[in-house]
Amino acid sequence: ISTHLWVLLSILVMYLYSLAGVTGAGLGLDAGCVSLDDSQLSVMQSEGDVVIGGLFPLHYLATDPQNTYKTHFDLRAFRWMMTMVFAVEEINRHSALLPGVRLGYRILDSCDLVHTSLRGVLSLVTRKGSGVNTERATDGRTPGCLAGAPVPAVIGLASSTPTEAVAQTLGPFAIPLVSYFATCTCLSNKLSYPSFLRTVPSDYFQVRGLVQLVSHFGWRWVGVVGTPDDYSHYNIHAFTQQLQEQGGCVAFHLTIPDSPSQAVLRAMADTLLSARARVVVAFSTEGQLLEFFCELAGRNVTGIQWVASEAWISASLLTTPQFQPLLEGTLGFALRGAIISGLREFMLKIRPSHTPGSEFINMFWEEVFGCNHLGPDVKDRVLNYTDSEDLGNIMSSYTNASRVRISYNVYKAVYAIANALHQLLQCDSSGQSQTQGKCNTSSTYTPRQLLRYLKMVNFTNHFGEKVQFDANGDPVPLYEIINWQKDNMGKIWLRTVGSFDGSKPIVRRLQMEDSTIVWTGRQSEVPLSLCSPPCPPGSRQAHRPGEPPCCYDCLPCPDGEISNQTVCVNCPEYYWSDSDRVKCVAGIEDFLSFYDTMGVVLVLLSLVGVVTTTGITAIFHRFRATPIVKANNSELSFLLLLSLKLCFLCSLLFIGRPSEWACGFRQAAFGVSFVLCLSCLLVKTIVVLVAFKDISPGSSNLTKLFGPPQQRLLILCTTAPQVCLCAGWLSMAPPFPFRNSSIQGLTGMVLLECKERWPPGFYLVLGYIGLLASLCLLLAFLGRKLPDTFNEAKLITFSMLIFCAVWISFIPAYVSSPGKFTVAVEIFAILASSFGLLVCIFAPKCYIILLRPDRNNKQCLVGRHKIIHK
Repeated sequence: ISTHLWVLLSILVMYLYSLAGVTGAGLGLDAGCVSLDDSQLSVMQSEGDVVIGGLFPLHYLATDPQNTYKTHFDLRAFRWMMTMVFAVEEINRHSALLPGVRLGYRILDSCDLVHTSLRGVLSLVTRKGSGVNTERATDGRTPGCLAGAPVPAVIGLASSTPTEAVAQTLGPFAIPLVSYFATCTCLSNKLSYPSFLRTVPSDYFQVRGLVQLVSHFGWRWVGVVGTPDDYSHYNIHAFTQQLQEQGGCVAFHLTIPDSPSQAVLRAMADTLLSARARVVVAFSTEGQLLEFFCELAGRNVTGIQWVASEAWISASLLTTPQFQPLLEGTLGFALRGAIISGLREFMLKIRPSHTPGSEFINMFWEEVFGCNHLGPDVKDRVLNYTDSEDLGNIMSSYTNASRVRISYNVYKAVYAIANALHQLLQCDSSGQSQTQGKCNTSSTYTPRQLLRYLKMVNFTNHFGEKVQFDANGDPVPLYEIINWQKDNMGKIWLRTVGSFDGSKPIVRRLQMEDSTIVWTGRQSEVPLSLCSPPCPPGSRQAHRPGEPPCCYDCLPCPDGEISNQTVCVNCPEYYWSDSDRVKCVAGIEDFLSFYDTMGVVLVLLSLVGVVTTTGITAIFHRFRATPIVKANNSELSFLLLLSLKLCFLCSLLFIGRPSEWACGFRQAAFGVSFVLCLSCLLVKTIVVLVAFKDISPGSSNLTKLFGPPQQRLLILCTTAPQVCLCAGWLSMAPPFPFRNSSIQGLTGMVLLECKERWPPGFYLVLGYIGLLASLCLLLAFLGRKLPDTFNEAKLITFSMLIFCAVWISFIPAYVSSPGKFTVAVEIFAILASSFGLLVCIFAPKCYIILLRPDRNNKQCLVGRHKIIHK
């Protein structure tokens, strides 16, 4: 039922066209192109055992200066048709394919229109007896029994929109339709077009190739030109989508109407010229582009790099001198070509004739040589020509058969059908077949059976190309990249500058020879086509609101980031951007070095402290027998001087590159040294208080109860907790060297520091030092009013005030100091508190020992005490 519906629908369409006045007279076309009467159809045919149908666009519509339609004979399409004839006759001459079976053909003009294409294909598949030789062969066999349908397969058509209509009509009947030039991706849909195959690659691969070509040359801002048909619609939609995925944009989209007026053409030209896109991709045929290019050529437009689809890249119609300033340098995809041996000689042998079936040859002869004819009807034409006409002297798209492309696809289509028939008829070309004629001609077959074998075709032709169809009926996608270049004679020739193989991995599909390309205007450099120029190194693209992504402003990258002229990216850890923001460089390692000015100053202060302490120790040792040294407990004084020397020396551990041992040892040395120092001061303070209490009236002898052994024990007891705390801290969670690159204000710097694994350990060390300092200050404060003889308590009080002031101010300064200044603050606190203790406690004694030796006697120390207590 569905099959009959399709037939009725197709006939109804043709009937509606006739009612609407779409006839040869209505369109101004040749009667042989659109007549609804089969008897008036112009046809080229040859009878055979199996007849192959053919549809070729031998006529196309164009407008004349009066804006009226007129048909033109297409010499290029006529070459395609004659290639089919040549291939059929070549197969018949050789016995390798279909031995004993003669192929025939029946070829009609589709005029590249839907209704004429439908009428033509209906004529092919419904004409009874068409293509069947009813005469008995010399071997007694009836050749007509081979054909299960008037035409079991059709070769056609040249454009996608008529092909869709024909493919949908033939699909329900499973009659194979093999196209040589219909490239629309939509035709790969086997649900809608189950019997469609083609020898031309699908636009799916061409569009991918064009996007890859545009990306290869860095064109991100391109315009597109097309027509309202399905070919342009599908291709432009796919091209736009894939170009955007690659980061490109379509600047404008111009659609050339079927019958554009001059106003429309002028408006389209204005749009193209006003756009910033210098590269334009055109998906159309040369006939559809002709009027638009005429408008551009009339305005002397140059500087546009045209990128052509395979529909017009190999057309000679646009290579005339009129279009050379506009189109020289055109780059585009072309179908793979071949030099078919004997084809040119075959095409040059044709001659006009009054024999039925020669109408197309007669039309061609009229077009080439301008011969007049008599009679209004095509079949009544009487050509007025002589034998002097020679096609060999004519340069046209018909005679240019040096390297054919679309004709090669026609050639492959004929051989594909022949190979399918060869398998279907179980032919044996080896001469060992037992069947008559070497092919099984005893049974009939259906187009559906032929379609099944046609889908399984897999052979290598004598050009070395493998001919086969995939599941969608498409061949292996092979293209050549063509460049329009002008030769020394001023003529355009097509030079191959690359290739595209859709069967390879993406990175290897496109192969280009950039140095051989001639660009538009004969430029030596690749044309630029960008909405915005590339951002300079060290900047990024900032999208402009309301505009396509290809239009942007350039903003510099922030510190620590570099750009690839598109976006800014962070440098790896411990790396920083250079001054130009174009590469990441290793961050400068920063630490308190012995060679820094600040490091040198701190080292000198530490050494001064050590030398001073050593000098005071020597003085005290030299005058150890004097009363002032004895009165100040010489043993505690020497131990205090030793601890102060250790405090000065431990500050040196904070200078230099941090290491594992330095990070762990310096805080322990600092903590133990200061605790030992404060323990000595604490014991000194207690000794002063005990001595004052002991000499007071009515006091007991306390000095004996707090003698040297008890003093040593107290120092040991107060120092031991700090030693244990440091030992546990360093054994469980010691500080470790750390590269810090996140310090605010230090751009490009990597701070080498000691990081605390367990920060409470450091604060406990500081807290214990603070506890001893507070206790010592309290006791010294209680003994501040002792007589001058025992005024060491005042000195200790003052030194503890300095000590506490230094370390109280150290905490906020330590926290807020950046980088290596944190270490410098801690060193300064160590040195300041150490100098405070050294100067406050030992400077007065050294003054008396060295400068006032007259006061360094027992009478002076005891006499004042007696005066006070009388």
